[in-house]
Amino acid sequence: MRNILKINVLGCLFLLMMLPVQAKSVSLSTTEKVQLEKEKKMNRFLDDLLKKMTLEEKIGQMSQALLDWSPDKNPLDPGSDGGKDLRLGRVGSIFNVAGVDVSYKLQKIAVEETRLHIPLIFGFDVIHGLKTVFPLPLAEAASWDLSAIERSARIAAVEASAMGIHWVFSPMVDIARDARWGRIAEGAGEDPYLGALIAKARVRGYQGDDLSKNNTVVACAKHFAAYGAGIAGRDYNAVDLSERQLREVYLLPFKAAVEAGAGTLMASFNTVNGIPASANSFLLRKILKEEWGFDGFVVSDFESVKELVAHGYAENEKDAARLAANAGLDMEMKSNTYRNELLKQVEAGLVSEKVINEAVRRILTIKYRLGLFEDPYRYCDANREKTELLTPEHIRAARDMARKSIVLLKNENNTLPLKKDIGKLAVIGALADSHDMLGCWGGLGDQKDVVPILQGIKAAVSPNTEILYSHGCELESKTPEDFTEALNVARQADQIIMVMGESAGMTGESQSRIRIDIPGNQEALLKEVMKLGKPVVVLLTNGRPLSIPWEAEHVPAIVETWFLGIQTGNAIADVLFGDCNPSGKLPVSFPYNIGQVPLYYSELSTGRPKAEKPDDPFRSRYADATNDAVYPFGYGLSYTTFEYSNLRTDQPVLPMKGSIKISVDVKNTGNCSGEEVVQLYIRDLSASVCRPVKELKGFQKLFFESGETKTVQFVLTPENLNYYDANMKWRVEPGTFTVFVGGNSRDVLKTNFQLN
Repeated sequence: MRNILKINVLGCLFLLMMLPVQAKSVSLSTTEKVQLEKEKKMNRFLDDLLKKMTLEEKIGQMSQALLDWSPDKNPLDPGSDGGKDLRLGRVGSIFNVAGVDVSYKLQKIAVEETRLHIPLIFGFDVIHGLKTVFPLPLAEAASWDLSAIERSARIAAVEASAMGIHWVFSPMVDIARDARWGRIAEGAGEDPYLGALIAKARVRGYQGDDLSKNNTVVACAKHFAAYGAGIAGRDYNAVDLSERQLREVYLLPFKAAVEAGAGTLMASFNTVNGIPASANSFLLRKILKEEWGFDGFVVSDFESVKELVAHGYAENEKDAARLAANAGLDMEMKSNTYRNELLKQVEAGLVSEKVINEAVRRILTIKYRLGLFEDPYRYCDANREKTELLTPEHIRAARDMARKSIVLLKNENNTLPLKKDIGKLAVIGALADSHDMLGCWGGLGDQKDVVPILQGIKAAVSPNTEILYSHGCELESKTPEDFTEALNVARQADQIIMVMGESAGMTGESQSRIRIDIPGNQEALLKEVMKLGKPVVVLLTNGRPLSIPWEAEHVPAIVETWFLGIQTGNAIADVLFGDCNPSGKLPVSFPYNIGQVPLYYSELSTGRPKAEKPDDPFRSRYADATNDAVYPFGYGLSYTTFEYSNLRTDQPVLPMKGSIKISVDVKNTGNCSGEEVVQLYIRDLSASVCRPVKELKGFQKLFFESGETKTVQFVLTPENLNYYDANMKWRVEPGTFTVFVGGNSRDVLKTNFQLN
């Protein structure tokens, strides 16, 4: 909102300058006047500061050092010669700073020992919480609860700022459709519409309504761009896709983040159509800064400027610095090619000082908006650090977010919820009594603060219930194991809970996998347990979609629990025993087999779609498997049931300058209250460019009492139907559209309307 307001104010200023003297009477609101004065004051300050800076000091602002916390390093040495570069103003930012004491000491050097006293900006990887660790971002996306996601980011901002952090390298807004890619865990899944809304929610949460408040942090939308589309699902790999797919799928959440006011973006490691993102002027200058009007700054990923040489795009590090700076990369993380090479490139006339000035102004603008020039120590409050971390309020929010993130995949014969007074309950699995539930990028979370699944179950059941536990088998064993102990425990039980999946380290950066089934001997153990004929519930603990066709067919109840952070055990117990009715929906499709990936619901049709003639072999199909997901995007069950009926539009035609109202009746047909995510999709049946078979265009998460019916309404306008045409123009065309409404992307009602 801040960026939008600023653009409006600057636009008014431009009009005032262009009008004849006698006509200068454009009326501004009080808020606009205040904002305009703030911008004018900032610009005067930055103009004056830039005039005073040497070229070397300017390049210093474009250089981010790494604070090395290893025992043999001086904690006040940001990767330079005894702090010499910092004192000379050759460092503008430091990465990996957390803690008021160290941030104060470093800031004191910058503002009291350098020539121009320019404050540092401290960045840190805060992905899903800092000390209060929330569920993985992919898990939070499964909540489809934008207000809860925003609250999660707000709490992360409060804790980060209390520890002296100004800037978080989050949200990751990469669309990911290949479950082999380990970093799918860090994003919002496969859909650009849902991803865009979540991007906005996270930016709002981090930055609040006033970036100058000391409990806000600057957001950094990453990784720009298309990092999630790496060929073969391999991390850091090349990306090769059409401009249409780039814009309509992979860039949409970034654009949303910019519209929400994100102060920074991070360039990605990968190439995009042959050009590394960190030196890609089409991305950084044309799209981001020119088309979108982004006024923040872009930072590289870790040493990605130096990696231009390994890509084969730059001849050497000197060349890399030139290419990245000219392309519009404002700040370099860690690799020091800017600090070491850029001055010589400017002096040789290969990089203009105008390019340097633009980058530095963007960086200084963010520091100014944070209030660091006014008070560089505003984030150095030791009392906040003592009182605002892991508070009871934050822990309650983490538990609530974790409950909302759980997805019920299967529940035959109402196996769940379990009764709390079960006689003997067996809990089996190496992950059941594990504190390793933070998932990848767990911030500064401590495993001792994690409630394991077994502990949560024990706290929830009746005192008369006997809990029997077995480790079962190792997570990743490649050799046969003895299941005797686990089977003996299972034989004694009235109910069995199998906790299965991945360890936290199996997803995240550099954790691409060629197999996405349940690793090791876990499935073999499950099959032996199932032979006992006892009721079984499977809890999946993972950071990516898993291939679980056998479980989907044979196990009566399956719960997707992801990695839920510090309140894992309590949240899972809340759902298992019915204190919370699960309401999560999958943000990503679960394949039957690895051979189906990349798999996503919004695919294009072909000239020979399989659904038209299922028995015809000459169709777009697999000869040995289905095309479909075992659990599709948007899927998730509840302890109650919902019936959809009477889908209708208020008129048959959507005018080009009007709107159409879509209504559907949804009834809770079960015996308990619950929440349902009512989802709306559209399809353009005939267009100048082929369109997806379904596109999410709206959803509402609603609470229903048992037996309650609600009429749920959506409003579509022509703007909701836009796409890039054959000439890459953003437009809408008249024609026939199908609208689908349901509880997931597969099981839907449908009707048509005309746009003209």
